[in-house]
Parts: sequence; structure tokens; C-alpha cells
Amino acid sequence: MITTRSQRWRDRRCRWVPGASAIDPRRFSVDVIDTVKQAAPFVRQHHYAASMPVTRLSVGLFRNGGGGRSELVGVCVFAHPVNNASVPKSAGLADPRTACDLGRLVLLDDTGGNAESWMLSRAFKLLRQEKPEIISVISYADPIRRTDERGHIFMPGHVGTLYSVMGSRYTGRSSPRIDLILPNGQPISSRAISKIRNAECGQRYAVDQLVQAGARAPHGGEARAAWLAELEATGFLRRHRHPGNHVYLFPLTRAAKIAARTVPDLPYPRLDRSPAVDDVTALPLLALAA
Repeated sequence: MITTRSQRWRDRRCRWVPGASAIDPRRFSVDVIDTVKQAAPFVRQHHYAASMPVTRLSVGLFRNGGGGRSELVGVCVFAHPVNNASVPKSAGLADPRTACDLGRLVLLDDTGGNAESWMLSRAFKLLRQEKPEIISVISYADPIRRTDERGHIFMPGHVGTLYSVMGSRYTGRSSPRIDLILPNGQPISSRAISKIRNAECGQRYAVDQLVQAGARAPHGGEARAAWLAELEATGFLRRHRHPGNHVYLFPLTRAAKIAARTVPDLPYPRLDRSPAVDDVTALPLLALAA
């Protein structure tokens, strides 16, 4: 697959760098970092989702600076799978503990064009050292282009070009779903909605997310399901059908590669750069891979 640009982030805004530019390995290093103190603040500042998944390991990309100081310029987060069923479906493994998701990968816009692959290959090695029970990594590419309330594109959508360049196995799409979209264009996770609706542990944080985004706070004793229904009825939350993310698999061991024989191995999707499309997956390859 030919690539000409690399997608980067700074302050939650997508930026692009020439794919032909290259990272200087003498100036960079990759290491395990503290999830709470280092990874989470970086991700929340720069990644478009501004949130952290439930994390198993965080890895940082450091650039060497003057006076022996180093600067964190990228973060890779290995997360718990979105659900246990995704592991046998996408990795062919029976035990959900043996796989993880590539939950976040965010690099600043002033690193070299091949910095993602350079960092990720080293992050996989650290993952095997720190979490030897994990033998496969599942990664998702969201192909939906998202705009904010002013019509500015803050997430252009992607089809996983990086993952295909690195030789992963493309297994198809995740299940279609209905997203609830905030006024700023950000989707709120279905898990957060479920916590609110069912009054589960962690609902307070999920409610705070909506209130901070501009929703009215629920009244004392008000049923959370009724509160969510009102937010939809007033247009604060709007529904959007999502066709499913593209799913890629990185088997890290021989056993993982054998297990992966049971999952699909499909042609890589292609990117449609047309400004008129919502799903940036180019046809007809999408129809062939469905």
C-alpha cells in the first residue's frame, strides 16, 4: 500500500506530516511509562477522543533534548479488549486475557513520518516483556469522518493504513452500531450510556462527561433513563448509525499465528479522500470485504 502522509495529533486536532520524512533513531527512545501520571494526561490533551481506555500497559515515545532532558512526544496504550467476545472473533484465542486492544496511539506532529511503525514495533517487544501472557494485539480503525459544532473536521476518519503497512491481518469490520453524538461531534461510548441507564458503578463519571459537554444536570431522584431520553428528544444527543470499525490483528507469537488461522484474512480496505463521504472507506473493496 502506498502512503504519502502520516496522521498526527496536537491538542486534539488532526495534522498531517509527509510520509517520506523519517524518524532519526539517535534522537528517540521507547519505554514503559506510568499510565496515570504520564500516558493519561498526554492522551487527554492531544487525542481527539480525550479519554483513556482501561489500560494494561502504556508505552511512551521520548525525544532526547538538551541538557540530558527528554520530552514525551508519543503514547501507545494497550487496553483491555472491548469485550471478551472480540478475542475469539478477531484473534481466534479462547482466553480473553491472552489478547489486548491497541487502545490509543497518538504522536505529536513534529516526529518523523515513519515514527508510528518505529515506535509500535518496539512497543510490541515491551508488551511481550512486561505482559508475556498477551500474545495478540487487536487494533481498530474508525472510518467515520467527524466534525465539530462549527463544521470543522477534527477526526478525518481512517482505514488502518499504518496497520496494513506493518503486515497485520485484516479481519473485517466490527458489528454495526448506533452512536450517540454530542453537540461537539464527539461520540459518547455505549458503555458510558449503559452505566448511566442501568445506574452501574462509574455512572457519576459518565454523567459528568455529559454535563461538562453542556447537558443539564439530572435532578435529584430523576431516573437516569428518562434523563437520557430527554437529552435525545431535545437534540442534545443525536443518533448516528456507525457501520463498524475496521479490525486488524497482530499475532505476536507462533501460537498466536496458529490461532489466527481461524479468523478471516481479507484484502486491506482503501481510503476514499472525497470530501463528500462520511465513511472514508473506498468502494467497491468494502463490498468485497463485507
